[in-house]
Amino acid sequence: LLCAGITTYSPLRYFGLDKPGLHVGVVGLGGLGHVAVKFAKAFGTKVTVVSTSLSKKKEAIEKLGADEFLVSSDQEQMQAAAGTLDGIIDTVSAVHPLLPLVTLLKPHGKLILVGVPEKPLELHAYPMIMGRRTISGSGIGGMKETQEMIDFAANHNILPDVEMIPIDYVNTAMKRLANSDVKYRFVIDIARSLKAE
Repeated sequence: LLCAGITTYSPLRYFGLDKPGLHVGVVGLGGLGHVAVKFAKAFGTKVTVVSTSLSKKKEAIEKLGADEFLVSSDQEQMQAAAGTLDGIIDTVSAVHPLLPLVTLLKPHGKLILVGVPEKPLELHAYPMIMGRRTISGSGIGGMKETQEMIDFAANHNILPDVEMIPIDYVNTAMKRLANSDVKYRFVIDIARSLKAE
């Protein structure tokens, strides 16, 4: 929670996407995205997950509680959902097109970037101007907001989904990370790793 939790909680609160009845999109369903879905649902918003991978739909809806799921490469789905979201938390760290996401926003909608791609993203000004849409970024929060997030998570039973590993598994974990073979996050269990046998 001290990473993915505050990184997604903070923009939901700061940009006013924490109000019941709003429709929030979460782009990407990895370490940040799955926690963003949990927080947005706990705030009482309707949540749509946007992903490149249809294989994540069942988990997004059945396990995490998302209301809808869009495959970003499915133009029919994306067009049908145009203008439906009050805000989007974009957690993707790979280079990806922003225009399809901007199109999902209602007028005055907010696209908040929390993922950090290694190359610049392309942005088309016209749909931003005509819809008075906003694009912004957000990092982690301060100590007070982090405590607020921890309290909120405790009150709503929100925990990140992680795979606990022993310290001697780190090299294998790094290989799995390179192959995108991790579900959300690895956490090294130092206490159990250091116990004498």
